[in-house]
Amino acid sequence: MDILGKARKLESTLARHFDRAAQQWSKTGPRGPLEVLHGILQAVDEHVEPAGRGTHVFPFNRIKVSIVATTRDARARFASVVDTDPTLQKRIAARLRQRGCEAAGVLVRISYVPQAESGWESPEYHVDFSQGATAELPAPDPEPGREITLTITNGAADKPDYALTMDRINLGRCEEVRDSRNRLVRTNHVVFKDSAGSTNDTVSRRHAHIDYNARSRDYRLSDDRSAYGTSIVRNGAAIEVPAGSRGIRLQTGDEIVLGEARLKVKL
Repeated sequence: MDILGKARKLESTLARHFDRAAQQWSKTGPRGPLEVLHGILQAVDEHVEPAGRGTHVFPFNRIKVSIVATTRDARARFASVVDTDPTLQKRIAARLRQRGCEAAGVLVRISYVPQAESGWESPEYHVDFSQGATAELPAPDPEPGREITLTITNGAADKPDYALTMDRINLGRCEEVRDSRNRLVRTNHVVFKDSAGSTNDTVSRRHAHIDYNARSRDYRLSDDRSAYGTSIVRNGAAIEVPAGSRGIRLQTGDEIVLGEARLKVKL
């Protein structure tokens, strides 16, 4: 009998029920993308079963994750967590390997729904586990877009350059933006460091974002009502990006200006 495994499973189950009850009592609102990600991985942990002599097995090869996202922005915030490397598929595989389980044949599918269904244990997401022929699995969602590379030319960021393929790319100071109740409201994908000098101080936490349009196959830069403004330098001329507009189409060679920070664009 795997007493340690059973104890861990009981502890996780109690913690999940306590968290849900605490959320309903405190009225703090729905959990953010990182909290949902943690809950999904915890659900995977709970379905790992003992196989004797200290070994474990994961008796499923299909995982369907349903996430409640009522708006395009909400979907983009969740996608920034579950679709960005390491993706949810990779995170689940790593978690299973940590438990000593085979992860190569496990496929994960993510779908976004407008509302929770009856019987869900969490109002923000639901995880279904099943076993079947992999050929029966629906085709995964296509890649959201072609690659865009953003190279930091002025300012201090977490990385010197970012190569991304996403529907929405958030640019700002600090990776996580939280509200007064410490709830996650935004995750930045291009991250300028906090307390890193006067240049970075001109980058707002929610400064700007880039949208990919699959129909026209282009990226557009929009300002998110930043304090010091957003613009594009193209062929030596500055193009202002007004807040609230549909954005300015980006081209290779453009330089994005966030306050005093700058990024070079390559498509």
